[in-house]
Amino acid sequence: MALILTFLGKSGVDRTKIAIAAAKLLASQGKRVLLAGHPEPTFQILLGTTITPDPHQIAPNLQVVQFQASLLLERNWDEVKKLEAQYLRTPIFKEVHGQELVVLPGMDSALALNAIREYDASGQYDAIVYDGAGDASTLRTLGIPESLSWYFRRFRQLFVNSDLGKTISESPLIQPLVSTFFNINWTADNFAQPTNQANNFLEKGRAALADPKRIAAFLVTTQDPIEVASTRYLWGSAQQVGLTVGGVLLVSSETSVNLSEEFAPLPVSVVPDSPTGDWQPMLDALPNFEAQAVQAPRPIEIDIQNRQVRLFLPGFEKKQVKLTQQGPEVTVEAGDQRRNLSLPPALSGRPVTGAKFQNSYLIISF
Repeated sequence: MALILTFLGKSGVDRTKIAIAAAKLLASQGKRVLLAGHPEPTFQILLGTTITPDPHQIAPNLQVVQFQASLLLERNWDEVKKLEAQYLRTPIFKEVHGQELVVLPGMDSALALNAIREYDASGQYDAIVYDGAGDASTLRTLGIPESLSWYFRRFRQLFVNSDLGKTISESPLIQPLVSTFFNINWTADNFAQPTNQANNFLEKGRAALADPKRIAAFLVTTQDPIEVASTRYLWGSAQQVGLTVGGVLLVSSETSVNLSEEFAPLPVSVVPDSPTGDWQPMLDALPNFEAQAVQAPRPIEIDIQNRQVRLFLPGFEKKQVKLTQQGPEVTVEAGDQRRNLSLPPALSGRPVTGAKFQNSYLIISF
């Protein structure tokens, strides 16, 4: 399993420079590194080489790849057709070819996430540095396992408990008809099989996102007040998807600049804006990413003994945070991010008895 690093911030050029420098630093330490980005000119210009949709080596221990959405869609479509053929007697998608498909809005993010998952599972890399958009879209990408797992949990059970689900599962009249279309008998257990596989897949993604030794983000900013405010907002939004933020990288030629108060308790590293091709000063200023990520505040802390959940939501004010409990889970809204808290059995289903927003923490009592 690889350490997956990404960077959040308003300035695309600074963020991409930091991502490249981080990949170079990790590779110089003997780690097998994959640097992944999207087909944008900045990425290739800064690297000084052509980036392809397949990983290729540009330095010792360092490979680079470009996430080309249309090609990723073609490759994933073949897997969809294999899955369809496994369950459907007469596959529908076999006549549709991957080269015909058009990438719809949002699909590129999901495809990039799946590509990262596959490269991670390959065992070929010790670290994967992802140079994404660095904004809310990157956070939504990394939060896909969290959000989709909620849909699987809620809607699968609703269908199984519905009259339609029970009729399909139990009726002897329906079963022969269903069997003509599907390769399996449609029972409750068989219905659960593919959905459980998908849910297990998502749970692994959620577990990885919650582990700072596996996935971590770092904030990139300049001293510009507007950029600082935007970066703080991204910090809080990252906590909402369960992503650990390990520290702040302040790009500045002035070593005396201090943003410790704005980003406390995160450590702030001042990184010089090096000219293209001169990477060493930037490499020398980078922190120990793994150590900082492990020591950073956790996005969520659950105290079963005291029946409390603490959510770290920096960058937000009390009036921007909303707590509701309409179903079996608690929903927290902060900014434009919404999160359904998956609680342990000891707290699941219990009513909320109190909540307060204190020192950037939302503290929920049950």
